[in-house]
Amino acid sequence: MTSAYGGPGKYIQRAAEMDRLALHIAPLGRSALVLIDGFLHDRLAPLVRGQLEQAQVAARIEKFAGECCQPEIGRLDALARQHHADIIVGIGGGKTADTAKLVATALDARMAVVPTIASTDAPCSAVAVRYSPEGVYEASLHLPRNPDAVIVDTAIVAKAPARFLVAGIGDALSTWFEARSNIESRSSNYVAGGFPPTRAGIAIARECHEVLMRDALKARIAAERGLCTAAVENIIEANTLLSSLGFENCGCAAAHGIHDGLTVLAETHGLLHGEKVAFGTLCLLMLENRALAEIDAMVRFCQELGLPTTMADLNLHGDLRGFARRIAEAALAPGKCTHATPVSMTVDLVADAILALDALACRIAAGPRVEGKG
Repeated sequence: MTSAYGGPGKYIQRAAEMDRLALHIAPLGRSALVLIDGFLHDRLAPLVRGQLEQAQVAARIEKFAGECCQPEIGRLDALARQHHADIIVGIGGGKTADTAKLVATALDARMAVVPTIASTDAPCSAVAVRYSPEGVYEASLHLPRNPDAVIVDTAIVAKAPARFLVAGIGDALSTWFEARSNIESRSSNYVAGGFPPTRAGIAIARECHEVLMRDALKARIAAERGLCTAAVENIIEANTLLSSLGFENCGCAAAHGIHDGLTVLAETHGLLHGEKVAFGTLCLLMLENRALAEIDAMVRFCQELGLPTTMADLNLHGDLRGFARRIAEAALAPGKCTHATPVSMTVDLVADAILALDALACRIAAGPRVEGKG
């Protein structure tokens, strides 16, 4: 038997950790390129520069242009080389993190990620998703190593708009269901070129799901008021760490494949990554013909949180069959993680599963409880 497990070098989660950022960055090197999300750049840049300079780390601070795409990666790569950076730091959301990871990999530099929202599981993983400048999915890139440090200031994350935390729940919701798909299809994980998952990886994916079921609604209610409760702390960890370890060590399947398919539709570009993944997760359950009680429970879970469950929620109206077919075609392109799903798939089958999920979710939203166990 063989198996493999991967994860970040360190994960630190604590309120006000941004004020202690230099303690985690200084041991990694002496020259840092720091990439900060555009919405936070003006507020955080002086704090970060002052901390790093006090720790005798030369800092070049850059505002992230907003998309993890080749032009932005190339721009930052050139700046990092000019600065002789031996550390790349990404402060912001998932695309900021992925861009920083790709630049660090190109330079063979140390990498640190500082999530300011808990909307994706990108910060901890050795996977980066690259898009076109217009936001269309291009590739999931498997990197040779995970970030050296992931630093989460829960006081900052808890004060971000609650929509980001809920989107992270949508992304994390896929973790156990896609792990189950990969286990049943005997697919390889994303560690060191691909291995069967360890028991630890499987257990983490299950725990991620348990935390969501227990604390998601409590966390959303608290986050809407800018409060950092125990439930919020648990969901931040589930969205950021548990989901990352779960997907990297067990694998993705049609939930993320359908997300990738959705990105080809301009109508969905206003939705967050995790919102589209949540819809993809429900489609995965329908595609695998899971028990009706399970699908019903997850549709209701998403609806209660405000995650999309219908095509209308994704801004898709009119020719739903045409939309579903375009999504399915993109989701089944060669090399897509959709193929790790334990079902013999065709474009027609995936499209029909999307439409069937839409019909079921519309019925549930209308009120009557769906009966049956199978």
